[in-house]
Formats: sequence, C-alpha cells, structure tokens
Amino acid sequence: MAQPDFDLLAEAALEQIQQALETCGAEVDVEAKADGVIELEFDDGSKMIINRHRAAGEIWVAARAGGFHFRWDGSAWRDTRDRAELFAALSKLVSAQSGAPVVLAPPRQHSP
Repeated sequence: MAQPDFDLLAEAALEQIQQALETCGAEVDVEAKADGVIELEFDDGSKMIINRHRAAGEIWVAARAGGFHFRWDGSAWRDTRDRAELFAALSKLVSAQSGAPVVLAPPRQHSP
C-alpha cells in the first residue's frame, strides 16, 4: 500500500477509535499524542497504547494482554496473527483491562 493511502486509512481509524473510546462509557482516560498515538489510562493505572507504524504499514496495540499488529486487508484492519478485526479486538482488550464490557464500533471507511 502506498504511504499516502496508509496514512489516510490509519488516521481515519485512529480518529474513530478515539471517538468510540470517548463515548463507550468505560472508565478510561483517552489522550491523543503526537504522530498518531493514542494513550489509554485505566482506573487501576494500567495503560494501553494504540499507534500507527508507518514503516510496517500497520496499526499497533500494546495492551496488558500483549502486543498486536493490524494490517489493512482492503476492507478492514486485521490482526496479522489471528485475523481478528481491529475494533472487535479492541473491544475485548479494553473490556479485559477496564473490567467492564465495552463494545467499540468499527470505522465506516472505504479503501482509497
């Protein structure tokens, strides 16, 4: 995928992730950092980092449960290991880390 296409898709996904997290009702502080990084801090002090990784062309998630890499497959961001969709995976990870059920909706976007 060309760098400009990746940047557009990743930026749109990160914006949607941030919006979904801010409205999901979970007890989590969401902070957008520079250059495509979102930092989540939970009530127990644990953190989760979501960022775009330009060199790999992926969105990376660092959570208590481990590290996860998501690559655009033409229609969705998919985990490079188990093919889980990004928002479904984030719903599980945020739920586990916050201790409350969380459902995050996937972005409504199309490939460039």
